[in-house]
Amino acid sequence: MFELAIIGAWAEFALRWLHVVTAIAWIGSSFYFIALDLGLRKVPNLPEGAHGEEWQVHGGGFYHIQKYLVAPATMPEHLTWFKWESYMTWISGFSLMVMVYYLGSEFYLIDPAVLDLAPWQAIGISMASLAFGWLVYDQICKRFVNSNQTLVMIALFVVLVGMSYFYTSVFTGRAAMIHLGAWTATIMTANVFMIIMPNQRVVVADLQAGRKPDPKYGKIAKQRSTHNNYLTLPVIFLMLSNHYPLAFATQYTWIIASLVFLMGVSIRHYFNSNHARTGNPTWTWAVTAVIFILIMWLSVAPALSRAEEDVSALPPSVARFAQAADFDQVYNTVTGRCSMCHAEMPVYPGINWAPHGLRLETQAEVARAARLIYLQAGRAHAMPPSNLSWMEDDERALIRQWYQGVVDSGRG
Repeated sequence: MFELAIIGAWAEFALRWLHVVTAIAWIGSSFYFIALDLGLRKVPNLPEGAHGEEWQVHGGGFYHIQKYLVAPATMPEHLTWFKWESYMTWISGFSLMVMVYYLGSEFYLIDPAVLDLAPWQAIGISMASLAFGWLVYDQICKRFVNSNQTLVMIALFVVLVGMSYFYTSVFTGRAAMIHLGAWTATIMTANVFMIIMPNQRVVVADLQAGRKPDPKYGKIAKQRSTHNNYLTLPVIFLMLSNHYPLAFATQYTWIIASLVFLMGVSIRHYFNSNHARTGNPTWTWAVTAVIFILIMWLSVAPALSRAEEDVSALPPSVARFAQAADFDQVYNTVTGRCSMCHAEMPVYPGINWAPHGLRLETQAEVARAARLIYLQAGRAHAMPPSNLSWMEDDERALIRQWYQGVVDSGRG
């Protein structure tokens, strides 16, 4: 009953749930502490070494918070560390990437029309790019930690644009967006794991040894924490983009992704300025709106034509679904019940583009989507939505028979 496809689907669901929950915890604490840091007030009679304080009310009580720019004179008895929210967000996210994009590389990761890669090549490029992006970012920050941070951000944006173009030149549009988000999230978590936490441990060790901590560690950690704050909103957009073909299924995907980062900066600048009580820059919303309109225009600009993929060019693990004895019947069922929406030019009223960018018009496209078709239309009744195209029970049974037969023959 619980064959591999069903177990895999539920494992993916569990990982996605874990990823969202931990991301909420991480983003929430990140936004809170940035707002707290910017809102600190310097008042008389602060303890020695204290940088500022803030009074807050929540949950029926008042909170009196003081921040020490470097460290208090002595080590407090109880110290709460904020790190696992970040670590578990990355771990669950990377695990999800392995399950969806690595194990399903021939469908989600590789587009032969972009670059014809073997699965191991695509996966290797994926992992190497995450490490490469972090190394470049880290070196820029280390070399220019004492420089004008606006110039540092501009340099980082140039790197980001380059990574955007690279990913769209290697992977599917959907995978390019996700990888850009994963690369950014890797930077954010590595900032916590490799910079912020080690620096804080040095300060704690100095306190425990009775030494005065060096303020440079706090300065470096603050730089990375600020970067994380500005990167958060773009990462959320990129991680949600796989649900919206208008964002990832155009030849301008790399430009759209780059502009998303500018939107994130403009929005965070507004809130950070308010929290710091340095002004009310409402102009940032106008800038954000203009950028968003530009993204909307790019999403519907003329796209590059896609060469039709021949079944004979499919990888063996995918081709076997097209070579099954009952594939012709399945193909006719899918095109008859699904292709009015899942097409380059959908004909169903109100559907202007293929949902999730999934096209089911050619035999190669149907073979590549075998697992999705099986889960969504064979095992579940999620597709077609509300069964608008009247898929019959015997057609769903045919899909189950086709998919399970190919999988079972592969095991044998």
